[in-house]
Amino acid sequence: MSQGPDLPDSSGAVILARHGQPALSRDCRLNADEYREWWATYEVGGLKAGQTAPPALIETAQRAAFVIASTRLRSKETARALTEGRAFAEDAMFIEAPLPPPRWPLWFRLNPRLWGFFARVWWWYFDHHEGQETRVQAEVRADEAARQLIDLTSTGNDVLVVAHGFFNHLVGRALKARGWRCV
Repeated sequence: MSQGPDLPDSSGAVILARHGQPALSRDCRLNADEYREWWATYEVGGLKAGQTAPPALIETAQRAAFVIASTRLRSKETARALTEGRAFAEDAMFIEAPLPPPRWPLWFRLNPRLWGFFARVWWWYFDHHEGQETRVQAEVRADEAARQLIDLTSTGNDVLVVAHGFFNHLVGRALKARGWRCV
């Protein structure tokens, strides 16, 4: 994301990157309760071994004045690979929005990708959050993250955020709402 026409030319860019491939296999079929357990394991797990970061993203990390990772292990491991020993910040503000699955019958079994899709739809459109963060709360958090990222770029510095797919999307929407554009 970069500044739009209404923003000062001295602003840097915000680069939103998703973590590498997680170690936890998605090659299984689960019922809703098993998916809750799978997601809890996914949230604390790291990256699949043997991955290498794309050279262009490593170069971006080297150029960025700030690199921020979510506090989830898979994001921190990705940031470590990208920064090649350079320090980076960790911030829980950038963790993924929750994915509690709908309470469907136990005989109903899906792979984790499909559960993630349906859980996101239920969370987004039907406010299904099971006491976790709601859509509105996640959007407020994303807006605050966007505000903080804009502050960091105000002196011309680029910021690389290594976080999670859907929350990165929410931050991107919040940046666009503040006049930034995706390039």
